[in-house]
Amino acid sequence: MSDYVPYLIIGLTTGSIFGLSAMGLVLTYKTSGVFNFAHGAFGASAAYLFLWLRDRQDVPWPLAVLIAVAALGIVGGLVMERLADGLSRVPPGYRIVATVGLMLALIAALQYMFSTRQLGLAPFLPRDEAFTISGVQVKYDHLITAAVAIVAAIALSVFFRYARLGKCMRAVVDSPQLMDLAGESPVAVRRYAWLIGCTFAAVSGVLFASTQQSVDALLLSLLVVQAFGAAAIGGFTSIPLAYVGGLVVGLAQAITSKEVSGTPSLTGLDISMPFVILIIVLLAMPKHRLQEIGLVVKPRAPRPSPLPPRLRAGIAAAVLLGAVLVPFVVGSKLPVWTNALCHVTLFASLGLLVLSSGQISLCQWGFAAVGGVTFARMLDSGVPWGFAVLLGALVTVPVGALVAIPAIRLSGLYLGLATLGFGVLLAGFFYQRDYFFGTRSLPTARPQAFGLESDRGFYYLLLAIAVATLLLVHGIERSRLGRLLRGLADSPLALITLGTSANVTRVIVFSISAFLAGLSGATFSALFGSISVDQFGYFKSIVILAVLVISGRTTLNAAVVAPLLLIVLPGYVTNADFLVLEQLAFGLLAIAAALFAQRPLGEREVRGPLVAATALRAARPTGTTPDRAAALSLSR
Repeated sequence: MSDYVPYLIIGLTTGSIFGLSAMGLVLTYKTSGVFNFAHGAFGASAAYLFLWLRDRQDVPWPLAVLIAVAALGIVGGLVMERLADGLSRVPPGYRIVATVGLMLALIAALQYMFSTRQLGLAPFLPRDEAFTISGVQVKYDHLITAAVAIVAAIALSVFFRYARLGKCMRAVVDSPQLMDLAGESPVAVRRYAWLIGCTFAAVSGVLFASTQQSVDALLLSLLVVQAFGAAAIGGFTSIPLAYVGGLVVGLAQAITSKEVSGTPSLTGLDISMPFVILIIVLLAMPKHRLQEIGLVVKPRAPRPSPLPPRLRAGIAAAVLLGAVLVPFVVGSKLPVWTNALCHVTLFASLGLLVLSSGQISLCQWGFAAVGGVTFARMLDSGVPWGFAVLLGALVTVPVGALVAIPAIRLSGLYLGLATLGFGVLLAGFFYQRDYFFGTRSLPTARPQAFGLESDRGFYYLLLAIAVATLLLVHGIERSRLGRLLRGLADSPLALITLGTSANVTRVIVFSISAFLAGLSGATFSALFGSISVDQFGYFKSIVILAVLVISGRTTLNAAVVAPLLLIVLPGYVTNADFLVLEQLAFGLLAIAAALFAQRPLGEREVRGPLVAATALRAARPTGTTPDRAAALSLSR
């Protein structure tokens, strides 16, 4: 048992930070209906501010912590309350896009301001020995971290149970109108909730940075994402259970690290354990507890193009002609355009899933990795190039069907969390196996026939594949399956009423999307002559979702525009800071696209009592039943 004591101490310390972060997530989600994917980015921002104050401005660390936490708590809370208010009137998928965009923007802003992604940070809490357990030292920083989380959990529980403002927070999502009639401002209540939630994010970010002894914008943003598993254990609504969930996740990760330390075949399982827990909880939790909080808003169908069909066909022909002429005018930049053609297929796959059927995927680049690895393995086994590409796409189909299993019972936020968990598990555990990437790069090749191995020949081959993909997606959207996909986005219940299985439709669209993503991964792998784990990081899945949404409301338009923004534009800019600024722009534009998803950019939103009442009748409230004690208290 003494062998486990160091891991238990580490697990409880880390789990306390997970729990602290999860409590902030749950608090803001249950009061606003917006699950903040940028929660970790706020923590990273606080850690950077703390480092700047303590190490560069010589501010004493207690004062530096206080300033960093207060600044990010107040500014973040005020900004998020306004953003959440706007997102309350858009579909759940766009709420995910907006907070994902905010995460991208914050990470890019931090990298730009500090000119680096990672900085060393000396621990600031006292690390002297407090006592020993079985000969293992328990230090004061462990005790302080655990004490902060315990005090926060108890204080929040008491606050929600006895304080009037706490009762208002419990009731604000379900009946803001009743609260307004009782003399309490729903806006003020939500603002206080966001101030507290962002403060928790800031504290957890600073503590994370201290335990990691470094400040890394991307790492800290994604480390706090591990608190999603803790929030899931709390049912995304219970503050005390979210804290308990943090301890469970931290202990599970630490004990798994102990068990797999001598088993190379299980390397990486400990890092992925929070997401394993997240997926298990989402699949095991009763479906009635997976109703999203807030108002259910149906997505507005894209407006028909004002251009006549012949003009649209002429524009498409002009674009195709321009693509054909690219090799003759771009010179040495041809590989950039070839890479963009690989991504046309990728964005078409994601657009079919997100824009046509209303589903969410945060693991699309993981599908591409499966296709790329299968393609490389097939080539190594002597399979002809064309068949290797086809097999790479086909092998990805059952993976997409596997991901569709959560989609059968999950939607919106919970589907986004499940696919994110799958993508992280794929990258953190499976990528390291010998049957996947292993520890080396995999050789690939272009087809060695008809001059296709040349840059120009390979470009035209990928152009043909991209055009075929777009025609396939266009045919799907105009077919009966396309109508079913639009019905799935609008009302799955209506599909069931008409005798069509919504579950089968979900499995079909995920399988087709995975096939196209695997095809993209296979062609992408052939472009460079080899592939490695570094080319398929799961963070890119988050980036491509944001880029897709800002590129257009229809699949075909987005599939053509998105690669130009993501691949071609950076290929022509030599400024060292451009990639960071581009990511910042992607994040901000994703937020704007989400906020205006239900109305054109130039259309003004008219508010008034009659309009508000009509909107409330049209929107169906979901979530937990209003707490009777809170309602009685408010009525007094």
